[in-house]
Amino acid sequence: MRLLTTYESVGGSNIRALLVIITATLLSLIPVSTATALDAAGEVKAPISVGGDRSYPPYEFIDREGNPAGYNVELTRAIARVMGFAVEIRLGAWSDMRRDLHDGRIDVLEGMSYSDERAVRSDFTPPHTIVHHSIFARKGASSFQTLANLRDKEVVVLKSGIMEEYLQSRSVGARIITAETHADVLRLLASGKHDYAVMAKLPGIYLIRELGLANLEAVGNPVSAQNYCFAVRKGDAALLARFSEGLAILKNSGEYQKIYNRWLGVLEPPGISWREAFKYGAIILVPLVILIGGMALWSRTLQREVAMRTAELTGEVAERRHAEEELRNRQQQLVQADKMAALGVLVSGVAHEINNPNGLILLNMPVMMDAFRDAEPILEDHFNSHGDFDFAGLRYSRMREALPRLMNQMLEGSRRVKVIVEDLKDFARQQDPGLAMDVDLNETVRTALRLMTSLIEKSTENFTVTYGDNIPIIRGSAQRLEQVIVNLVMNACQALPTPDRGISLATFVDSEKNVVVLEVCDEGTGISPQHLPRLTDPFFTTKRDSGGTGLGLSVSAGIVKEHGGTLSFHSVPGGGTTVRLALPIPGKENQS
Repeated sequence: MRLLTTYESVGGSNIRALLVIITATLLSLIPVSTATALDAAGEVKAPISVGGDRSYPPYEFIDREGNPAGYNVELTRAIARVMGFAVEIRLGAWSDMRRDLHDGRIDVLEGMSYSDERAVRSDFTPPHTIVHHSIFARKGASSFQTLANLRDKEVVVLKSGIMEEYLQSRSVGARIITAETHADVLRLLASGKHDYAVMAKLPGIYLIRELGLANLEAVGNPVSAQNYCFAVRKGDAALLARFSEGLAILKNSGEYQKIYNRWLGVLEPPGISWREAFKYGAIILVPLVILIGGMALWSRTLQREVAMRTAELTGEVAERRHAEEELRNRQQQLVQADKMAALGVLVSGVAHEINNPNGLILLNMPVMMDAFRDAEPILEDHFNSHGDFDFAGLRYSRMREALPRLMNQMLEGSRRVKVIVEDLKDFARQQDPGLAMDVDLNETVRTALRLMTSLIEKSTENFTVTYGDNIPIIRGSAQRLEQVIVNLVMNACQALPTPDRGISLATFVDSEKNVVVLEVCDEGTGISPQHLPRLTDPFFTTKRDSGGTGLGLSVSAGIVKEHGGTLSFHSVPGGGTTVRLALPIPGKENQS
């Protein structure tokens, strides 16, 4: 009332001045950032009108309090803040928002997928993210769905959405049904109407959870990846430049990444870090190193004890040569027995502990490789759109070639650990001496060679086999003798320097010694004379660098000994090697 009295008492010439004062006072009380902005001349400037989809979480949606929320909304407000202008955000049906942009009722769309067709009527900023679209179906449908599966099917999409345009441009042959919102798209599908829906995968998963549509799921791999941008009316270069510049500032300052992580980052599967890879690798490598170190220390300790005992015995029976040789033989047998006992204890105690974590690697590594292959198109799109970026501490341009090779090396190493452990277990396992099966040596050789076909073809162009006639039936285990034959043929193949060198295999009967014989001859590099006496020693190998374990011939010699046979070697360096396996022919009393 007092304000009204003052106004009436002022003369006509001062009314205009008083109005200016009142207006300036009221404007000073209104925060600029909430509704209006001032231009350089101090005049009130209307906020920029920004539109979006009301049902597109987590990108943009109306929250429970009725306010705009989501990744796009927060990104828009951050750009407005760093660029110094005000925005008014309106969310509604997507088709209405697109029409409002073209008709000039709003200035900007804060999230719009780019396409060449849309670029005719709108201009786009650089993409602020990439949106992947998937096929949704009712549970129980096939999980291997592609665009080809949509032919002659009823497919629900968002009205005026990118997927409506995408399916039409691809001519997939689907009968397209449109809905006003993404929630309506999923409700139609969940109610049993129509066959499939195609929409952005993350909003689909969000809405399925929020709406309780438990009978829906995303099926197959994403069918499309779209650049997601701010869009303005065609020709509005000034407004486009302001949003593009604001987006660049947010990316360079790191604020963009924080907004992205807050809304979208938690939905992406975490990759394995170098620290985790090192930790899991250590779980396998540390026990293996301890095992090898323990075996080496144990072996050295035994060797020292044997040397001390042998020296004592040699001094006591120096005048009795025959007794000295007998005692030395017994000491050597004790060393071998101690080694075998030590191996048995170590293998039984450690093999299980190694196999468990190694099994996890063998199981999980192919999954990681599949995950990387599935993520690679996404990473390539990001690389093509944004250039090189950091990936696990290195540049992606290097990691996309190095990572598959590293994972393959880890998988191959894990497989080798498994083979070594299994060989150790076979070597230490107590075998049943009761061998009571009839064995046809020729048939056993044929079976073994069938298993070796691939290796033989790769190793030599000259492989010959001669089967003896009337080979007597022997007694033993065909499976274990097959293992011996495989080891002998494998060693012969590995001894060949080039494929033009040959291998010959023959079976025959040595009537004088009453044995059947298997002879394997190769034209390989031969064996040094000092190595021949040690060929059947456990862990002795001349192929350590190429993966040899030194257990093949040792296990083979044990099997041959169980069968009462002999395994002999003849070799000349550079002139090849001949291995002869002799097995006794059972007497008539054993053939009944």
